[in-house]
Amino acid sequence: MIVHKKLANGFEYIEIKNSAAEAKIALQGAHIFHYKRADEEQILWLSEVSDFEYGKAIRGGVPICWPWFGFNENKNLPQHGFARVSMWEFIKSDESDEKSSSLIFRLTHGSQTLKMWRYKFELELHVTISDKLTMELKTTNLDCESFVLTQALHTYFKVSHISHALIKGLDKKPYLDALTWKNEIQEGDITFNQEVDRVYQEVTDEIILRDENREIHIKNSGSSSTVVWNPWIEKTLRMSAMNENAYEHMLCIESANAFDDRKVLKPQSSYTIKAVIF
Repeated sequence: MIVHKKLANGFEYIEIKNSAAEAKIALQGAHIFHYKRADEEQILWLSEVSDFEYGKAIRGGVPICWPWFGFNENKNLPQHGFARVSMWEFIKSDESDEKSSSLIFRLTHGSQTLKMWRYKFELELHVTISDKLTMELKTTNLDCESFVLTQALHTYFKVSHISHALIKGLDKKPYLDALTWKNEIQEGDITFNQEVDRVYQEVTDEIILRDENREIHIKNSGSSSTVVWNPWIEKTLRMSAMNENAYEHMLCIESANAFDDRKVLKPQSSYTIKAVIF
């Protein structure tokens, strides 16, 4: 079942329920802010004080960072691009399987995007809600010249407590530590006892998030860079739409094309990044 809903302030989202799972997706940003398999706990983390207002990014779920990841060279432009605060068009859905629901959302260039980024484009998000959460983000260059693309599916995962969280699958991978701007090599599994902000490269294998009572698997394609982030205590206090202890119950594992994994799209060509969470 797919139902179009609005909050009291007019904020629009779509609620999806089938026999395997449920989800909620905002039209602003095509932002998945809720995903839960039947009879299981929520997989995505969502801030209790997140803004659901037009023009403000939702804190949690899966923000789409596009067409740039991080800060643009022009510091007056929004961090992580404009896709996550733009209104997307809901194109169609498919509920032919009682255990699976598929939806397509689209964003194209317009007068506002061309002020920030001079290229013409079409961006589509294909989402499948089942016992797996599948996200496919396809960029098509509709311009007459090539452009450079960096992007991320900035997934926030809910954990019982950050002290119980462990990430497997990145051992021996090189990464840029965004806190020191030094290049390092991962040794062993990732655990958390301080702020972590790293961009891993050469990632080809499945990533596993192990919590106290469950494992979550992430499989990417079209992406060889993965961002791992937890803001810890001091940064959480400085961030918008986060309670002071929010860092204890979330971490991000982001499927990305960042830094060395950036993509160059020629005119009329397309590129797709895909993440499957199960």
